[in-house]
Amino acid sequence: MKFVRFRKDDCCSYGLLEGDLVKKIEGDIFGDFKITECCYDIADVEILIPCQPSKIVCVGLNYRAHAQEVNLALPEEPVIFLKPPSAALPHKGKIVRPAMSGRVDYEGEVGIVIGKMAKNVKPEEAYSCIFGATCFNDVTARDLQSKDGQWTRAKSFDTFAPFGPCIATGLNYDNLSIELLLNGEVKQKSNTSDLIFNISQIVSFISQVMVLMPGDVIATGTPSGIGPMNSGDTVQVKVEGVGVLENYVV
Repeated sequence: MKFVRFRKDDCCSYGLLEGDLVKKIEGDIFGDFKITECCYDIADVEILIPCQPSKIVCVGLNYRAHAQEVNLALPEEPVIFLKPPSAALPHKGKIVRPAMSGRVDYEGEVGIVIGKMAKNVKPEEAYSCIFGATCFNDVTARDLQSKDGQWTRAKSFDTFAPFGPCIATGLNYDNLSIELLLNGEVKQKSNTSDLIFNISQIVSFISQVMVLMPGDVIATGTPSGIGPMNSGDTVQVKVEGVGVLENYVV
């Protein structure tokens, strides 16, 4: 199933995406909900971020080839950092290059959406805490990342966390292909089977640091092929079984 959030006539709702139709949902997809018979053509609604996370937790250096391209040693445990929820950007939204940065990069990733509260879960318990997967772009001001020596400013600008367009459930999260295209050209291509730390290990590790709440998003790491985006570019993240997240750079 594919779940979206949308706005229609100034009303925000969850919906079930079936082809080009959105069926309105009553209630909370992370709790009790009902799929109604009220349908809209997707062209007639505004697609929003598919959930409202209390936090966005990202994993760095989780593909071997990416660690090699940035000349960093493979981590012995997951390297995690946070993006603020204020950085979230929906499908078709505009990524704004900040004036204080001279280089803004794309980082295509598979996003995992948490479905129930998770604290100190074991790896074998982690999958039961996952609601679904989404497309994620860990937009990064690369020059500021190098300058600051830590990642908060470089990763946290408004519009630097595009994700969506939906949350897809029932997937094999450890075997999802991912691609990032810049102006139609494939720049990144990999599969979550190549992760250094797999999905269950990531969820378990993070839950030992902070409680994960329904709707929280985990960006699981980017493959090799990172690079800059310029104003006027179109960037797409494709995740198997989810769809395509498309954004524009201004």
